[in-house]
Amino acid sequence: MNKKSFGSRIVAAPYIVWAAIFIIVPLVIMVYFAFTDSNGAFTLTNFAQIGRFKKAFGLSIVYAVIATVITLLLAYPMAYCMTKMKVSSQRMIMLLIMLPMWMNFLIRTYSWISILANTGLINKFLGLLGIKPLQLINTPGAVILGMVYDFIPYMILPIYTAMSKIDNSLLEAASDLGSNSWARIKRVIMPLTVPGVISGITMVFVPSVSTFYISQKLGGNKTLLIGDAIEYLFNTGPQYYNVASTLSLILMVLILLCTLIMNRFGDDEEVVV
Repeated sequence: MNKKSFGSRIVAAPYIVWAAIFIIVPLVIMVYFAFTDSNGAFTLTNFAQIGRFKKAFGLSIVYAVIATVITLLLAYPMAYCMTKMKVSSQRMIMLLIMLPMWMNFLIRTYSWISILANTGLINKFLGLLGIKPLQLINTPGAVILGMVYDFIPYMILPIYTAMSKIDNSLLEAASDLGSNSWARIKRVIMPLTVPGVISGITMVFVPSVSTFYISQKLGGNKTLLIGDAIEYLFNTGPQYYNVASTLSLILMVLILLCTLIMNRFGDDEEVVV
């Protein structure tokens, strides 16, 4: 056996063990429960109950798409502006973006309750202006706001990384060929940042479509996403593990399909100067 090959396997051994224990084994268990009943016998009846949760699936996809689009619209110009700043300013802005991520996810989400509640900061400020309190909490808008706030760093970082790696000579060449600022953005910057955009969309869409804590705290009982349904079934008792595993399997397949489609679009992009 080649010594180099043996050494590489030794170095990779911890990762292989980690992947087997925390990735492969849970997936196998999920698939097993999805295709069996409470007695362990093979069955497909679990998939027949998916129709009961079609509204939750639909809402999850719609909310995730809206949150992803809003996040992209906010993150792209912000990343572009960051690349035009001084290096010291870029580092400061990056620190401000990363700072909330150092806090616990639950605390970040829960803090929005004190902001959006009927007696929260926004409604108190509106009260000072003589405006009646608005229903901000327990609404679809609050859920989407929570998604955008919690996941926007995952959109900014890959786009900023892709933009910062663009060779300035390409932009200079575009200018020499008569391209104005918008043309340079459209024909050079946008195509070259497609990999970062695809990564950002994936990193925002996947947790958004499967989230449950944000919808529980900011949406109340009025918003039931597929993550909420899965979490509820698992907490109800072992007799619902099979249905919950089936929903998890379907959700995973949908996420994989969306990721493959987005990567396919990303592979087709070209730079046109």
